Amino acid sequence: MSQFHQSRKYKPRRRDRLRPATTFRCTRCRLDVSMDAPGTAHRNHCPNCLWSRHLDDDVPGDRDATCGFSMEPIAISVRGDGEWVLLHRCTGCDEIHLNRTAGDDNPLLLLRMAIRPLAQPPFPLELLSGL
Repeated sequence: MSQFHQSRKYKPRRRDRLRPATTFRCTRCRLDVSMDAPGTAHRNHCPNCLWSRHLDDDVPGDRDATCGFSMEPIAISVRGDGEWVLLHRCTGCDEIHLNRTAGDDNPLLLLRMAIRPLAQPPFPLELLSGL
């Protein structure tokens, strides 16, 4: 095969280079997810299973991370203004990231994560009766 054909074979089509992605496929549940998210400018997790992918490094939306592994939702935190934030831990490098929840996130999973510390305390509940 000539050098011309080899170089042409591996070049992305012009229209693919110009068009930004509008969806992504969740690495956990395989759902096709729209990049538009109500309540946040940078969709970074699946609204169905809440898993994310390690794409951002220092600033939300910078897409500078080199890891690329899946990020497990491990907890919920509430900011001073009442906004709920997901804590994700990277399955590749163990880095922790805070990600704003979106308006279309699965409410059942969000509540399940929020009550997990109450449903599974780190001590026997019988200890409270003695106080």
